Amino acid sequence: MAKSVTITCAVTGGIHTPSMSPYLPVTPAQIASEAIAASEAGASIIHLHARDPKDGRPTADPDVFMEFLPVIKQGCNAVVNISTGGGLGMSLDERLAAANRASPEMASLNMGSMNFGIFPMLEKYRDFQHEWEPAFLEMTRDFIFRNTFRDIEFVLRTLGDDHGTRFEMECYDLGHLYTVAHFVDAGLIKPPFFIQMIYGILGGAGAEIDNLVHMHNAADRLFGDDYEWSVLAAGRHQIPFGTTAAVLGGNLRVGLEDSLFIGKGELAESNADQVAKIRRIVEDLSLRVATPEETRERLQLKGGDAVAF
Repeated sequence: MAKSVTITCAVTGGIHTPSMSPYLPVTPAQIASEAIAASEAGASIIHLHARDPKDGRPTADPDVFMEFLPVIKQGCNAVVNISTGGGLGMSLDERLAAANRASPEMASLNMGSMNFGIFPMLEKYRDFQHEWEPAFLEMTRDFIFRNTFRDIEFVLRTLGDDHGTRFEMECYDLGHLYTVAHFVDAGLIKPPFFIQMIYGILGGAGAEIDNLVHMHNAADRLFGDDYEWSVLAAGRHQIPFGTTAAVLGGNLRVGLEDSLFIGKGELAESNADQVAKIRRIVEDLSLRVATPEETRERLQLKGGDAVAF
């Protein structure tokens, strides 16, 4: 019998700007409400960023995170996963501040430095509500998203060793899998670990199914039975790639961080809508969606009673 499929939902992210969709959650109340609804729709893991409630820009302020983290914990049983990617241009200390305060069960961890280009969105969107939005997109034309070996080791020791947090290891390209293998060999990453394979970001692996299959096969060779894998793809590729991952025995991620749409030309009105759609597909394939309890057991998470919010 195939194991159940863990759905992660990334409810707001740090890439899209408020002018791109009226449904993008910005305030702490909106983020909490969207997270709880996504959990009720079938998401076992909620991947979280924060935004300045005044203008929607990404923020690393732990006080903002603490406005919605306790509400989410009280409102649902999902695994809370705090981003350490933060917003493009933040320092590593800023990116770690919220996770250090909250001591979550999970945190994201980017497994390599890369060009991270979202400037092409300037060709699609012309009218912006806030001055920061076009400048934020444009700066990625000359931006390197830094995640050096030293940075990664620091996060593994600070959050992993000191807090017992486990990681959603974000791999944007084949070489990132080998970085994971390096830290496995060094004893800093211990099984079972969770790899999120990412497609469709300019600067990373393109959104082609051949790339997914190739990276999955490489991960199987490197890690055998020691890991769980999941897939996310940007924009219109979100649902097809998630479906492919489920068929191949993996897990998947959806959410407004990764795509603002529910169908061709149709904005998603909520994160829960995307979760419900992929859940229907997974169940129509005669697969079962994992509960938060199953996800915690499979990933050996410390439990929601051991966090600091």
